[in-house]
Amino acid sequence: MAEAQRIGRVVAAHGRHFIVALDDGTTRHCFPRGKKSGASVGDHVRISLQGSGEGAIDEILERRNLLYRSDQMRSKQFAANIDLIAIVVAVEPSFSEELVSRALVAAETADIDTLVLLNKVDLADGLAAARERLEIFRKLGVRVLEVCAVDAEATRGILLPELRSRTTLLLGQSGMGKSTLLNALVPDAQAATRDYSTALDAGRHTTTSTRLYALPEADAALIDSPGFQSFGLLHLSPGDIERGFPEFSGPKAHCRFYNCSHRNEPGCGVLAALSQGDIAAQRHALYLKLLDENASQARY
Repeated sequence: MAEAQRIGRVVAAHGRHFIVALDDGTTRHCFPRGKKSGASVGDHVRISLQGSGEGAIDEILERRNLLYRSDQMRSKQFAANIDLIAIVVAVEPSFSEELVSRALVAAETADIDTLVLLNKVDLADGLAAARERLEIFRKLGVRVLEVCAVDAEATRGILLPELRSRTTLLLGQSGMGKSTLLNALVPDAQAATRDYSTALDAGRHTTTSTRLYALPEADAALIDSPGFQSFGLLHLSPGDIERGFPEFSGPKAHCRFYNCSHRNEPGCGVLAALSQGDIAAQRHALYLKLLDENASQARY
């Protein structure tokens, strides 16, 4: 007898173990066919139903995008089919502007919309300094919203309109209050996390793997990902890296050479804009750093 096939969406992943949600509201504990896993949270997949509550992933359907980071050791997929990335930072502890910039570059090259969430704005002593550090991103046109995740009602009022009808990935360093933010937006997230951990046989801390939660009141989905302390972009080509800095697009039209790398070429429009203060020095420095990192590594 042929196996019944269904279409579903991956809502949790741990190694080669996946939870796939079907349209009827049920979930299946699924494994990929073959040796490679490949699927990410947010993927739409075709599965064959097997046994009680189980299934096999036969096919990953076409993706609109896939966000991932890569370093010398491995590539790490965050999620697929994302409409918005909400990069979470906080007044305390201190956040890294470079990591925020790297996430923005990854999002830009994948053509994913972004915003920055400044959390813990109730900590008045450090608020002005945090706002000042985020000004570089505001000048790039990145939206910055301020929240206090411990005030769940206010947080939902600010964020649910932003998340409506979209799949949003929460991304950020460890310690930024991302779990508190998740619980404000998805009150039953802790219960859902326990269910997923049991099904995946991965009873670890809730932020060790990526999970998708439905937001039915906003016709939306929210993907929570583990906190990170590094964000390698070794999978990007030099052209991808340049595209990740949208402030270069106008000035580079004035470069003397069509293949200008914006390092030290004469007549470089980007360097001219840099010298005039139209491009932030730390942004250009990161651009050069990414080029150097990627040039020293084998291509992915």
